[in-house]
Amino acid sequence: MNRRTALKQFFVLAGGIWIASSCDFSAEAPSIALKQIKLTKADEELLAELLETIIPKTDSPGAKDLKLHLFVMKMVDDCESPENQEAFLKGLKAVPKPQNNPQTELMSYLEGLPKDDVFLRILKRRGIQGYKNSEYVMKNKLIYELVPGRYDGAFKIKA
Repeated sequence: MNRRTALKQFFVLAGGIWIASSCDFSAEAPSIALKQIKLTKADEELLAELLETIIPKTDSPGAKDLKLHLFVMKMVDDCESPENQEAFLKGLKAVPKPQNNPQTELMSYLEGLPKDDVFLRILKRRGIQGYKNSEYVMKNKLIYELVPGRYDGAFKIKA
């Protein structure tokens, strides 16, 4: 074995160890990596239920089908101020765990929150933003016409 091959293998091994050490393989880890906020798998599931309460499945997909909870988690982690992140986490931890009927219990809880609650405001705003920007809405609900629009050569002009 020559020195170049040994060094190359050493750096590949060191890189693999470095990448593996940054991964969280615990059962409590959320589905996506977050840098600023710390959420558990249970928090992620509760967030998915809350968003499904706001945007339920009807003839169109609901929040769970579109995985809006992942969008909200990433947006809170990347785009909210540290104060809003803390308020969001505090509000999420304060949500009671649903027992029998999650939709009804969570809807009652959300309706009981004050309208200026930071948690509720972020949850609704980011949830709706994720829904409007989802692939389903962009492909099936919005009709895009190229700029400058349609050409109608038979348009009548008033004299």
